Amino acid sequence: MSTLERTRTEATPRIRIGWVLLTAFAPIVWGTTYIVTTTLLPPGHPMFAAMMRSLPAGLIALLISRQLPHGVWVLRSFVLGVLNMGAFFPLLFVAAQNLPGGVAATLGASQPIMVAFLTVGILHQRLSGLSLLWGVIGVVGVGLVVLGPGAGMNAVGVAAGLAGAASMAVGVTLAKKWGRPPGASAIAFAGWQLTAAGLMLLLPALLIDGVPTIDAKAWLGYAWLGIVGALLAYSLWFAGIRQLPVTATALLGLLSPLVAALLGAVLAGESLTPIQLVGFGLALAAMVAGQLTAKPASLPPPKGSP
Repeated sequence: MSTLERTRTEATPRIRIGWVLLTAFAPIVWGTTYIVTTTLLPPGHPMFAAMMRSLPAGLIALLISRQLPHGVWVLRSFVLGVLNMGAFFPLLFVAAQNLPGGVAATLGASQPIMVAFLTVGILHQRLSGLSLLWGVIGVVGVGLVVLGPGAGMNAVGVAAGLAGAASMAVGVTLAKKWGRPPGASAIAFAGWQLTAAGLMLLLPALLIDGVPTIDAKAWLGYAWLGIVGALLAYSLWFAGIRQLPVTATALLGLLSPLVAALLGAVLAGESLTPIQLVGFGLALAAMVAGQLTAKPASLPPPKGSP
């Protein structure tokens, strides 16, 4: 083995750890969505909030990148935008409005299990028993953290929660299958999808929700969800999907409900119960194990290759 080959091989674990940490930023930020929505945004306008989270961020990304999709990527960007944001955001709000937060978070945590099955049909990979195991353990862990004794079920909320998880699971898997076109930056790729989602949501948001009264606090909330929670987070998320195994990436999504629960406890001045601490440990163990046991992604192609 040559020195160059040995260096590239030895660098692979370090490169992968770096990508895991960068990609994990996205679900960590998404974990702040519930707190920001309930404390800063006008209540009763979920469609408008979803549109404000996607369209302005998408347009800013297009201005920064100065890149537009062309050819088959016009349709692909629309499909990915609908799956990852346009359908996912409203379904997330519907689930949150019809279910206790813990139930909605647990349903959302089922996404890694869905991705494990989708890789068979979409990526033509063998079903990974380990990926399923870590996904199930992750759901159990999240459930122990966020489900309270008074957690109730609502058919509409459960359907919306599962549909939202399935929508993003398909979007994540397709994003891995299609990659992104040569020369397109991660910001551009996220911007195409956010713009497509925002345009799809614009008319329903105006007709169904209307424009709420937006004060300084609400502007701050929209800015956080749009700039940090959408533009920055999705740029890192899609860059990570390109570099990491898709099942391992999906498991990072467990961080979102864990962060939401931790923020809720801190802001309420409450300490976590022993059962919740066990749940945290299970979910984090599943997430870490999923990174260690997933098949490593290949190194990025040399500069100048497609």
